[in-house]
Amino acid sequence: MTSHPYSDDPCESVTRARHATVFGNQQAGGGKAAKLLYECKEIFRKCGISADIQITSSLDDLEARALKAVENGAQLLFAVGGDGTLQGLVNVAFGHDVVLGVVPAGGGNDFARALGLPRDPVEALLAALQGQPRKVDLARARFGDGRQRLFLGGGGIGLDAATAKFSSGHFRNWPGRARYIASAICAYTGYRPRRVRITIDSEGSIPWQDCVLASVLNTPSFGAGIRPAPDARINDGLLDFVFLDELSIGRLLFALPQLALQGTLNLPHLRILRFRKMRIETETPAYFHGDGELLGPTPVEVEAVPNAVKFLAPKPKAS
Repeated sequence: MTSHPYSDDPCESVTRARHATVFGNQQAGGGKAAKLLYECKEIFRKCGISADIQITSSLDDLEARALKAVENGAQLLFAVGGDGTLQGLVNVAFGHDVVLGVVPAGGGNDFARALGLPRDPVEALLAALQGQPRKVDLARARFGDGRQRLFLGGGGIGLDAATAKFSSGHFRNWPGRARYIASAICAYTGYRPRRVRITIDSEGSIPWQDCVLASVLNTPSFGAGIRPAPDARINDGLLDFVFLDELSIGRLLFALPQLALQGTLNLPHLRILRFRKMRIETETPAYFHGDGELLGPTPVEVEAVPNAVKFLAPKPKAS
């Protein structure tokens, strides 16, 4: 087993749970998550925690298994995968007295990054087990067809939703940020701006206008470290709205090097607003994505859910 910097005393864990149910998406990270599961089990064992490893075949399968575990009294549940895998777990766990953990093994892992976990999945597991439970916010989306869904990181309509189709399809197995940048370029070539109307906190509004990007973020980043809302926080009770009404091919090509190297989205027409509740309407039907998964049709209402669930996170560094 590989040596990791957290492994000197892996049993110095603050969690009192002695059993964990661990869900691995066999598709996440191009199969990376499934390969990690048994190495993770050994780490749990060294920390005095027995681990029930469950390899899931789909998001529906994961949610069914997680619900059964919670109903049977499970108190510590881990997801080994990306933000999409984790989304299934939080939708089951919300409202229950459980602690969640994440082993980042997907394509983006932006929520794990916002928690302060290391990028290496094994180091991240060790850091979580030596850490402490932390309450975090989620975002709740209610759709035009009556359904609702919680998500953790970024969501929206426009170019980012079109990008999600490519990143979960043709470019699914590309690594990290390259997957999302390639997907965005492909999405841009066929994208036509949508007419949208935004109502914020039942007060202010953005009137009907063209939209290239209308994104809601709980985390500072999406797409494996692309940071459209660098000041967003997962524990402030608020969400950040990122709006872009136009994007020329010249401006896109100019922004790509900085986007690829640093993850910064430096565009002159980009607007960022902070809110608690928002309604997004579109003149033509559109799908809203959350954490890279297409979730439901417009109109959509999105609101912050403060202190929604507890996650194991690294201990704060001493000042």
